[in-house]
Amino acid sequence: MTGPRVFGIAGWKNSGKTGLAVRLVEEFTRRGYRISTIKHAHHDFDIDKVGADSYRHRQAGAHEVALVSGTRFAIMHELRGEPEPAFEEILARLGPCDLVLIEGYKREPVPKIEARRLEAKNREPLAPSDPHIVAVAADHPVADATLPVFDLDDTVAIADFIAVATALPPK
Repeated sequence: MTGPRVFGIAGWKNSGKTGLAVRLVEEFTRRGYRISTIKHAHHDFDIDKVGADSYRHRQAGAHEVALVSGTRFAIMHELRGEPEPAFEEILARLGPCDLVLIEGYKREPVPKIEARRLEAKNREPLAPSDPHIVAVAADHPVADATLPVFDLDDTVAIADFIAVATALPPK
């Protein structure tokens, strides 16, 4: 297999993507796998606080700012007008792992599960127009399903499905 195993979680705003991603990371980690994640944000975001040294470095014009401690490191890259990097570029920056879970990136050609909640901002199904959606996880019954359907809270069953779908070797 070339590159890391990748599986996505797609869905509209408030569809339960983040909760499912967090539960899947916990479940796969409990099983002994090393998991990385990529989350796509459709808005300006910041991970350092106004006034923090890293913030001040970025504001001063630094292209990349690495923040390093004894417990973690983060690298912030300011685009400064450059186009958003392609999904593959971000994937290539990750260290070795067993599985990369993707949250967002609805249109990337990777296998994914569609999260659906009754409280979602938009309830139009994505699966009919995306051949890469291989299953649905919903908090309500799904009529006329042509794909496997899971309860949105059945993390173990969803993790089992993803392990098979990505050919994740047993631990």
